[in-house]
Amino acid sequence: MTRPAAVAGTFYPADRDELATLIDTLLDGAPAPPPATTAAAYVVPHAGYRWSGPTAAHVYRELRDRAEPCERAVVLGPAHHVPLRGAAVPTTKAWASPLGPIDIDLDGAQLLVDRGLAVADDGPHAPEHSIEVQVPLLLAVHIRKMLPILVGPGDPAATATLLDAVAGPGTVVLCSTDLSHYLDEAQARRRDAATAAAIGELAPERIGDGDACGRHALRGLLAWARHRAPRVERLALDTSADTGGPKDRVVGYPAFRISL
Repeated sequence: MTRPAAVAGTFYPADRDELATLIDTLLDGAPAPPPATTAAAYVVPHAGYRWSGPTAAHVYRELRDRAEPCERAVVLGPAHHVPLRGAAVPTTKAWASPLGPIDIDLDGAQLLVDRGLAVADDGPHAPEHSIEVQVPLLLAVHIRKMLPILVGPGDPAATATLLDAVAGPGTVVLCSTDLSHYLDEAQARRRDAATAAAIGELAPERIGDGDACGRHALRGLLAWARHRAPRVERLALDTSADTGGPKDRVVGYPAFRISL
């Protein structure tokens, strides 16, 4: 069974050629990564490509050009539409996109279910955009297998344990989240700067409820990373005002690299 795309034509183009051209333009416009980049994890935004695509491109340019290609992405994201506690993985074998399907790592999903670290539930995944918008970008950088994990309220340590179970060689972890929502530009930049500092210092306890829509996933990622002596580097910190949105009601967009 394949999950159909839920937001093609709204968050990103539904036409294959138009989408491929847009992604190529975004990636080519992002800064070239440092040589031999092999980061273990990234924080990446999930708004429509019109708005957060240039920010996300910092991450995907690195994944495209990295010295050691990734075979699989573990993608954490929030559930915007269906209430969820803990973590949920899908049961579908693939997710459709205008660029073709991406395979789902059902073995990894079953491992998490067997260990009591996640539930198998397609309901929260069906309408959700936070992970879906990453799919065409993953395919564009030749990552063809994904383990999507929606994360709701819960202990960040549980998410860290979950990541311990599925992260490893050949895998990149992505935390899909936007930052502040619908503040004016000055307020948003102040709040997002504080959130960026918390990310940089691996301080999940400083990520507040209004700081990021994917706060539960983000807290778990930081809890996982801080016990591994990582290095966190900010690639970009933008808002929707940077891509033409109104300045009195903006959304923040992060791009961070976490190297272990």
